[in-house]
Amino acid sequence: MTEGFHPALPDMPSPPAVRGWNRLRAPLGYQDQWRRLMEAALELDLGPDDLAHAGLDPLASARDWKPATVALYTKVARYGGLQMPQPRTPEPDPVTLDLRELTRVRGEAPEHLRTVAWCAIALGWPGTVGQFRSLRRDQVTATTRRLLVSTDDGDWAVPGALTAWHAWEEVRNRFPALESSPWVLPALRRGPGPTSHVGGKLSTQALQVTFTKHAVRTALQLQASAAPSQTATAESLASHYARLSYDSYRRLVLSSGVEPVAPRGAVRAERAVRRAARQAD
Repeated sequence: MTEGFHPALPDMPSPPAVRGWNRLRAPLGYQDQWRRLMEAALELDLGPDDLAHAGLDPLASARDWKPATVALYTKVARYGGLQMPQPRTPEPDPVTLDLRELTRVRGEAPEHLRTVAWCAIALGWPGTVGQFRSLRRDQVTATTRRLLVSTDDGDWAVPGALTAWHAWEEVRNRFPALESSPWVLPALRRGPGPTSHVGGKLSTQALQVTFTKHAVRTALQLQASAAPSQTATAESLASHYARLSYDSYRRLVLSSGVEPVAPRGAVRAERAVRRAARQAD
């Protein structure tokens, strides 16, 4: 995976930050996350030696990373050979949260409807970002009562997602590039990459950003539209939505007892279910 990270000897200066990073090879399967970790470090002129000594706290402060993000990039750094302790990925807090507002159709903007469909499907098929990124339209079938998601790992019935799915399908079919796209969550505009195009496969980072924007916008809409008698409830829900990432959304779905569709997060989901049961007693 890597040619190996060797920290500087005591009393010896570390190499310049850029040279230090160029000596390392990105861990297989985590090239994008490694690149973003390196870019964040170089913005602060920090090399691998600096991170191995100080951890990711400087980067987390500069980038306002959530604890789950720090845990992810620490894992990536360790895979790349940097010696640092692995923080425990935090459990969802709160353990339960009403996520239905994120699946409510509030307009016809393609970006809004794409994310609403994603959230609605994830309530019954809580795939990872990578799984949703690669989910094809021919793997999703709409019946009169529910969606059916079929993958190499099995088949899942997803109730409650038909309205969001049909709204997204209706709008995307107005645009030839989206109508012909094989992806459930296609790109709506060209990105920076040379192969990026409308209807193409979204990057993992683009999907995560899309979800965060949707959660924040939903929080603002809840605050603006709440009736006086519901202000406190709306404010509480909005405050959680404003800090929500898709990884946290998925863990909350799993903690509600929905069957995992990938090994990632399954153990934490079981812990969360037990924790919720203890709190209910």
